[in-house]
Amino acid sequence: MISRRHFLQAGLATSAIFAALGTSNRTRALAQQSLTQDQLLQFDDFGNLTLIHVTDAHAHLTPIHFREPDTNIGVGGAAGRVPHVVGKAFQQMFNIAPGSPEAYALTYPDFAALAQTYGRMGGFDRIATIVGAIRAARPDSLLLDGGDTWHGSLTSLKTGGEDMVRVQNLLGVDAMTSHWEFTLGTGRVQELIKMCRFPFLGANIYDAEWDEPAFEPYRIFDKGGLAVGVIGQAFPYLPIANPKWMFPEYSFGIREERMQEVVDELRAQKVDLVVCLSHNGFDVDHKMAGRVRGIDVILSGHTHDAVPEPVLVGETIIIASGSHGKFVSRVDLEVQGGRMTGFRHKLIPVFSDVIQPDAAMTGLIDEIRAPFKAELEEVIGQTEAPLYRRGNFNGSWDDVICDAILSEREAEIALSPGVRWGASVLPGPITREDIHSVTSMTYGQVYRTEMTGETLKTVMEDVADNIFNADPYYQQGGDMVRLGGLAYTIDPGAAMGSRISDMRLLRDDSPIEAARSYVVGGWASVNEGTEGPQIWDLVESHIRRLGTLPARDTASHITIKGLEGQ
Repeated sequence: MISRRHFLQAGLATSAIFAALGTSNRTRALAQQSLTQDQLLQFDDFGNLTLIHVTDAHAHLTPIHFREPDTNIGVGGAAGRVPHVVGKAFQQMFNIAPGSPEAYALTYPDFAALAQTYGRMGGFDRIATIVGAIRAARPDSLLLDGGDTWHGSLTSLKTGGEDMVRVQNLLGVDAMTSHWEFTLGTGRVQELIKMCRFPFLGANIYDAEWDEPAFEPYRIFDKGGLAVGVIGQAFPYLPIANPKWMFPEYSFGIREERMQEVVDELRAQKVDLVVCLSHNGFDVDHKMAGRVRGIDVILSGHTHDAVPEPVLVGETIIIASGSHGKFVSRVDLEVQGGRMTGFRHKLIPVFSDVIQPDAAMTGLIDEIRAPFKAELEEVIGQTEAPLYRRGNFNGSWDDVICDAILSEREAEIALSPGVRWGASVLPGPITREDIHSVTSMTYGQVYRTEMTGETLKTVMEDVADNIFNADPYYQQGGDMVRLGGLAYTIDPGAAMGSRISDMRLLRDDSPIEAARSYVVGGWASVNEGTEGPQIWDLVESHIRRLGTLPARDTASHITIKGLEGQ
């Protein structure tokens, strides 16, 4: 019989304590007294195998604030289904009390106020403590990293990802898959793989010239007398979403038939369990789970979803473990006769004020950050409102970036990629580390060009179809391109090419004319040879010039249609 465990099992009673106190009376000290490390880690051992899953850390070594999305639209069969449920609806779906630790960790309402109570989350020294506690109870646990680990911070950019490999090695990662890792370039990826004490898996990565597998597709682990086959599934659309010229030797793709072949190969070797360590994104994994036979567990990454219960598709469970080090998933499995016969799961929130840091990992992180400490901690300006990025459309961080492009590049319209990564900032100081958290990459040049109104609409329609195509296998990107200086209406459920309408130039409310050329600034172009200042330098210059960023109505220039019933 398959059973489920809710998020913060023993901590649910704590929710009632906080709800009774009321927001105004909550304090950090009370939060720390009511939440304990033992509560967060409490788990009744089950079955004969344990999986530990982390994913999408984006090189955030230390604790952060991270606001969950206020918009996550599902289309087609995904409408109204997790992870396309947010805010109060998510709280109701999972019986989460408003103002509780769970509400803070998993949803966006009252984020800034609750952050003052519950503090930062994540930090690899806290993750190390959690992993160590699980391994103490279950020595044969498998620790699997879903990728997007070597990218996303100032230290990872400066060290070319080596900082994260050192952390993964100390943590004792058993295997990983990939996405943004490849934006370090083929040569650097190969150098880092040689440093790894664990396999870098990618069954769907092929040699582009010879059309044959280019990386180890899977690894069989002997754990407690069980043969566990772990298949790596890298992000399928790397050459579309990221610069192909950085890794021209490789091709990717979902490669569903290849996945079935690999699963069948593992089953022919009489493995006891098949795990897919995936960076497909949740909806792609959901579809794949219904079409590929023989996968017991999919550990899902890429879309940064934190889902407090496994999602069951046929005989496959999908586990989604959030991002930025906020959560660690523990999955206990009963495996008998070559199949999973039961499971228990816990999405462990990494409250950094509650989880004691692991001393060895703290020492390594301090060592990594020491050469850059002054650079990281320098205060660049102030913000009056929370800065965040996560959701289908502009977040307040995206607005700041677009404003910087408009002013510093003297553009009429600004384009910023619809990426999901980057920590949130509470009202107060903005440091250089904060800026790099939302901009750091290997192709951050800010271009300035001209585009016709027709081209702008085509670009927006293409991105919208990548996100809102009803078939998950055609969802190739992140979230909607972020825009500055331009207002528009979008109908996610409309037909391809017909989702975008009422495009207007914000400065004078004039309609965008198809034949007219507009000065456009943007960054993260996938084209080789793009020229311009680095985005983090441009944003820093903008914030320094303003001094303090005022509060503003985020995404007020975007009108969304067709969401009735969602």
